[in-house]
Amino acid sequence: MHKKWLWGTALTLALMVTGVIVYYGYSIVHFANSISTAAGSSSESSSDTETNETPTTTIPKWDGKERVNILLLGGDSRGDDAGRSDSVMIASIDPVTKKAHLFSVLRDTYVSIPGHRKSRLNAAFSYGGAELTKETVSNLLGIPIQHYVYTDFTGFMALVDAVGGLDIDVEKDMYYTSKADKHMYDIDLKKGLQHMDGKTALQYVRFRHDATSDFTRTERQRIFMTELAKKMQSTTSLFKMPDILEAVAPYIETDLSPTQMLKLAALGFDINANEIDKQQIPPNKLLTNELVGSAQVLGVNEARLQAYIQDLFAQDAETTADNAVDPEQDKELN
Repeated sequence: MHKKWLWGTALTLALMVTGVIVYYGYSIVHFANSISTAAGSSSESSSDTETNETPTTTIPKWDGKERVNILLLGGDSRGDDAGRSDSVMIASIDPVTKKAHLFSVLRDTYVSIPGHRKSRLNAAFSYGGAELTKETVSNLLGIPIQHYVYTDFTGFMALVDAVGGLDIDVEKDMYYTSKADKHMYDIDLKKGLQHMDGKTALQYVRFRHDATSDFTRTERQRIFMTELAKKMQSTTSLFKMPDILEAVAPYIETDLSPTQMLKLAALGFDINANEIDKQQIPPNKLLTNELVGSAQVLGVNEARLQAYIQDLFAQDAETTADNAVDPEQDKELN
């Protein structure tokens, strides 16, 4: 069972330099205690909120040295239908080098789902929710995935509206209509730069009804996530953070505790959004088209894929080492 922490304390703070930091820290705590969180993280968060309801100016730092991998799930659940994962992404951060990757995992990848037969990746969510999807993706990539964050269509739209929308350059006209959803999620976008609200942004990241299907759709999702990260790190969004977090809290499910979210928030602001490595996983060179029954799926050699991921992480360490200045050389330069 998931548990919602509700923290109803209201606090008015002066928006001076130190006041902003206080307010920002409080807002994350308030948000963290308002979302649906897995029961496994309840003990830590409960003690945090019960013993200290007064926010402080200090946001705790992420003290781990190991790479942090977080599963980001966008679901297409509607009503009582659990649905399948409409978007599967991995945010991978090295807390030492501050290098980050954003992987879009193709949902049609043919994978082994623990406790079930092989199927497309997005079926894992309908079988066992976020936890089973986390285990499935971890096995596929050969990396530990410590946490997940899940939201659905409504949460996605609420987030975009809360940040004031995003400017996105749409590469072509996009049109799709479906009676099955009573036209609630129809897509009708025109080519060119436009300011998107939650509804139009959802259309942009979901469109895949063309020759390149999910390949270009995941590319658009990575573009969107990068623009969103930039917007969230802007001064304007910093001042709006309390309202942003309050708007999306009802639609977020995660196994992160409030303390962990605070630490990740601090770590996230150390990452340069423009330097995040964004990739489709598996990459095209490792994909094969396969026919399972009458269904077309994407096959991949898991050993080669896992070696590819490890090579990317190794390059992070090498790049950091190359950019480091030797103390003796630094003295000579000065």
